[in-house]
Amino acid sequence: MFSKLFNRKKKEAVYDELPRTANANWAFLGADMHSHFIPGIDDGAKTIADSLALLRAMAAMGYKTIITTPHVMVDYYPNNTRTIQEGLAAVQAAAKENNIDLTIRAAAEYYIDESFMKLLETEPLLTIYQKEVLVEFSMMYEPPMLFDVIFKMQSAGYKPIIAHPERYLFFHKDFKRYRDLKDKGCMLQLNMLSLTGYYGKNVKMIADELLAKGLYDYCGSDMHHEKHAAALAGMTNTKEYDRFIGYPFLNPRLVNG
Repeated sequence: MFSKLFNRKKKEAVYDELPRTANANWAFLGADMHSHFIPGIDDGAKTIADSLALLRAMAAMGYKTIITTPHVMVDYYPNNTRTIQEGLAAVQAAAKENNIDLTIRAAAEYYIDESFMKLLETEPLLTIYQKEVLVEFSMMYEPPMLFDVIFKMQSAGYKPIIAHPERYLFFHKDFKRYRDLKDKGCMLQLNMLSLTGYYGKNVKMIADELLAKGLYDYCGSDMHHEKHAAALAGMTNTKEYDRFIGYPFLNPRLVNG
């Protein structure tokens, strides 16, 4: 069982201990490439204290490199390269001051819509690795311009990484759509907790099949808060943990990337 994660003090969460289990070790992955650790700019960490607690949890689980990916979604999280880089600098400084031994970089999780189409034309995108860019879209409805955006990204020299494809409900009845994404040159990123049923049994079923067929390229925590940290640590005590060992995820190449 996990120790108590936080106490309430003046209506603000104060973290007491890291989420940990006897063997909470993801060191073989080396890097996490999807998270929300920059405080106050999206639905992830709210304060720098939150950021530090989550980073400590990642270090305790064996990670060496973190590429944090704030949402870029014009109607809700109108982030840009400046806001992300400024937030990253603050997190890096706080981590160094608190002796957290992690390399911390930033990219973004871009939401595909008409604003993203315009963004592609006006400024360089923040990348995970070389020209690889993490993108997402509505969980419920396929954007009508999806493949147009993919083509436009590729024409600009980028390679799309589709965030958590197992969570897009409109793909669930037509598994061939995942093959279509791969055939069109997209990479796929597994949300690690999807394999535990954290997001529901249907999401788990699709994640199981995508993993079994070798269609994933990366895996990521998509960590937003302490519940995700606790669940990720606890995952190492389940049978699903063994499925990660030996799978050729590309995460290790990000450690020195």
